[in-house]
Amino acid sequence: MTRIFLIRHGENEYTRTGRLAGWTRGVALNAGGTQQALALAAYLAATPVHFIYSSPLQRALETAQPLAKSKHLRVRVLDALGEVRYGEWQGKSLKELRLRKLWRTVQERPSQMVFPGGEALRAVQTRAVDAVELLAARHAGQTVALFSHGDVIRVTMAHYLGTPLDLFQRIMIGTASISEINISPEHMAVVRANFSVPPLPVPAAAK
Repeated sequence: MTRIFLIRHGENEYTRTGRLAGWTRGVALNAGGTQQALALAAYLAATPVHFIYSSPLQRALETAQPLAKSKHLRVRVLDALGEVRYGEWQGKSLKELRLRKLWRTVQERPSQMVFPGGEALRAVQTRAVDAVELLAARHAGQTVALFSHGDVIRVTMAHYLGTPLDLFQRIMIGTASISEINISPEHMAVVRANFSVPPLPVPAAAK
């Protein structure tokens, strides 16, 4: 059995202000996101992790680094874990996007959604699930942490939960949350979804 952790990147100014970062370069974790990444590493300190893979985007790599450092592992970059390519929607606020005709499609019929100048959500699900299956087979019997993005993890979890893609919006994936899947040739089980790691305790001197 391979244990897969799907971990969303930490908070950044795009998530804080409700904008789609997509593949925008230079989107770093903010102070809250940095604390989330440190809390993730602390939470998983006693859990064996054998391999770490990440989206190539800065916010995901920065979230992975504290865990990699604590486990003495390198972060392997995998494009298949990268964010949805939102095309013309990239950088826009959700408030603005709600006024567009395609907003209804992405909410009610996401299996039919192709972002203008970008990806189809069904293609995103295919590439993400293919990556999980490949890594589960490659690292059979081990624990693998995958650092990715909200919509990518949601469509992946929809697949493993047996949820139609048209209902993937019902799945919530918070920043720096952990979702866990166990995969073997004979069996698959979703262990947890959208688990929020407890924050680090505040040092007594800072109270």
